[in-house]
Amino acid sequence: MRILMSIPSLEPGGAERQFAALAHGLAARGHEVLAVTLGHGGPLAAELGRARLAELGKASRWDNFRVLRALGGLLKRESPQIHYAFLPSATVLGAVLAPFFPHTRLVMGIRAADGQGRGRAGRLLLELEARLSPLADLVIANSEAGRSLCLERRFPPGRLRVVPNGVDTARFRPDKTAGAALRQEWGVAEDERLIGLVARLDPLKDHETFLKAAALLAKSAPQARFVCVGGGAEDYARSLRERARGLGLDGRLIWAGEREDMPGVYNALDALCLASVSEGFPNVLLEAMSCGVPCVATDAGDAARILGGTGLVVPAGDAQALAAGLAALLARLEREGPRLGALCRARMEAEFSLPRMLAATEALLNGVAGR
Repeated sequence: MRILMSIPSLEPGGAERQFAALAHGLAARGHEVLAVTLGHGGPLAAELGRARLAELGKASRWDNFRVLRALGGLLKRESPQIHYAFLPSATVLGAVLAPFFPHTRLVMGIRAADGQGRGRAGRLLLELEARLSPLADLVIANSEAGRSLCLERRFPPGRLRVVPNGVDTARFRPDKTAGAALRQEWGVAEDERLIGLVARLDPLKDHETFLKAAALLAKSAPQARFVCVGGGAEDYARSLRERARGLGLDGRLIWAGEREDMPGVYNALDALCLASVSEGFPNVLLEAMSCGVPCVATDAGDAARILGGTGLVVPAGDAQALAAGLAALLARLEREGPRLGALCRARMEAEFSLPRMLAATEALLNGVAGR
């Protein structure tokens, strides 16, 4: 197939990583893939493999008309059988252009389970996406939660399919040597239990509740240490650090910032915590579990579906429940040891591997292209 895939950018993010993995994988399977960023590329452009890249250079929201024309020009020149658009900025532009390219099948990629954290412009974009969704030949959500939201937003139900995200189990694998080196860098002793929150500094990730839960757990678990991995706005980061000091977490909590060595980060952890109030299909759980790290997660998006019986799910925004869940997971680790990590790894290989996601996506695209 000739496939054009579009996305706002290739800056690091969950949807962007899945986009790059799909473009790489589909091109490796012999399809002709053109990856298009509405703005400029980003670091993940290096992960596209054999897929070509076109950057449309969007400068601001006022540049939409020029970008629309440029995207239309690419569709005309490339004549793809499929236009697979990721995220609302791309899906809306794809739908506007769809009537002018009847031989190109439009596939909308839905990567979120709700509209939380969006401003007025973002909410308007979601409304446009829903209204234009009948112009799509297929809508692929990456989570059951996302599919349910699409139904609430009145997307055509007969065109909705779910393909869960996939994790590269060859990259994200147990590697205790890498983990031990990072623990040493952070000053974490071998007999301490390191619990990590891996997320950008954003209110939707609810670091506030994680910090409260950490403070509660620290009182009853002297061996527990905590680390926050991820970057964000400096003023928000400063407020979180002040909050942590106020909760008495100095000496127990590490602020690691952004890291490039994510497999090493996961392998340094004994347990991972997802405290988010909003998620679709959280990649961080896939990556941690693929490294053999068990997780406690809030009941956001498809978190419970990902964990299965390997971890614990607690209500969002409840610090006491989160602290209790983390304590229960640490106790389970004491009982089961490496067996629990092996169960996490086996679940990822069986249910959420990258080849499984690629095969499911390829089958749907073949179907909508009439192959």
